Order: sequence, then C-alpha cells, then structure tokens
Amino acid sequence: MADVVLPIAQWAEEEGTMTNLEGRVLRRRRAIEPPAGVKTDAQILKILADRLGKGAHFTDKPEEIFSELRKASAGGVADYSGISYDRVEAEDGVFWPCPNDEHAGTPRLFLDRFGTPDGRARFHPIRHRGPAEVPDDTYPMYLTTGRVMAQYQSGAQTRRVRSLNTTSPEPFVEIHSSQAARLGIVEGDMVRVSSRRGMARVRARLTKAIRRDTIFIPFHWSGEGCANLLTNPALDPISKMPEYKVCAARIDKDRGECNEN
Repeated sequence: MADVVLPIAQWAEEEGTMTNLEGRVLRRRRAIEPPAGVKTDAQILKILADRLGKGAHFTDKPEEIFSELRKASAGGVADYSGISYDRVEAEDGVFWPCPNDEHAGTPRLFLDRFGTPDGRARFHPIRHRGPAEVPDDTYPMYLTTGRVMAQYQSGAQTRRVRSLNTTSPEPFVEIHSSQAARLGIVEGDMVRVSSRRGMARVRARLTKAIRRDTIFIPFHWSGEGCANLLTNPALDPISKMPEYKVCAARIDKDRGECNEN
C-alpha cells in the first residue's frame, strides 16, 4: 500500500557489526555487492539528511556510525564505549558492556551480582496454566503456528525471493495422516481451517511427525491463507503476550475444489 518503495540492501550486502545473543559484538562483512541502484539504510538516511540541509550531522560510513554508538551508549547498561573495530578484529569479538578501552568486556552478565538493589537474584514460582481455549465438539483440534526454514520471521523480507519460495511456494496445513484419512483428506487437497475468529483456506500436507489432535500452519502468508485469521488474541495475565501459539480449530475438506495433484 506504499506510494514509494525504496530498494534496500540486505544483511549480506552491507558492512557493519552485529551483537549476538551472548552479547558478543562481531564484524559483519559484505558478502556480495548490492544490485545497481540499491543503497544501504545509512546511505538513504545520509541522502535525505543532505537534501534537508543537515548532512553534516550524518554519515553513511559503518565504522563512523559505530563510533557514534560508542559515545551514545557510554555509561548505560549496554555500554559499547570500550569496543572498537580494531578490538573486535583482534579479539574475535568483544562482549558488552565494555565501558573503556582497557576493560576486558563482560562474557558473563551478573557474575558477581544481579541488577537488583541488593545484588541478589529474585526467584518466582511458575504454575502451569492451560491455554485459554481448548478443543471441543465444534472445534476439535489444537492449532499451532510457526515458521518454515526458508522464510525469516513473518516473511516480509523473504517472500519476494524466488529461490526461497520454491521450497514452500504457498501456505499449507500439516495434519497427521491418520487424522486426514478419517476426514477424507489426501495430500494436496485444499482444506478450510476455521476457528471462532475466522477461516483460512490452505493446502493439506500429510505427516506422521505431528500429534493426531494438532494441526500446524506457518504464519508467513497473507490473504486467505493467513494463519492469524484464526489465532487467539487472549493475553497472558502476567506478560500480556497474546496466545497466538494455541487455539481450538477444525479442519474440513474444501468441497469447492478437487485435488489438483
């Protein structure tokens, strides 16, 4: 629905750093040159700043941008001020927080104390709660959603990549082969998956690697195959995260279309 779409360099087409889940700052090197006319985020921001007369305050050089991050994070919880490109190269990555050039980095957070007033950890008992919605006679199956290997997150950045789409070119639902046989569903059939919130139309994939009471739909697609037409927005009472990973659903053969296989 955008009026203007700017082509943007992807992660393998630009230079910079990344901080992985263990807090290690690593160099990220360009693997290939971006196509002609494709610019990085930093280059686009720099061009916009130049046209607005504020270009002196911006740079599109990755190392200079990282130097700004070092200054901006100084004294904070995630302190990068002691990390430089040279150190990252020489030490095979540096762990944050690292408040100065002489600091060795912090491979283990909370090694001596936790981030509480007295430095001691807080433990909370976790009691199991069942899902907000369970199967019944009308919606007899559990529905869960997730990813396929070829797509990244929701797929917004990867669904347009032709080579990735050949792996899973369309939305589908996985169902146990014995459950499918009971419902008269065969591999490749178009089926309707419905819940109390909506209905999705997807193609059936039969498998024995799933529970007989559960069906699975990946959430990368929009339109009539959108998994989130079905999911339950009920919130966890503590974290307030929506319960997208489980709800009650039913699956029926789509009588409007025969098997194309």
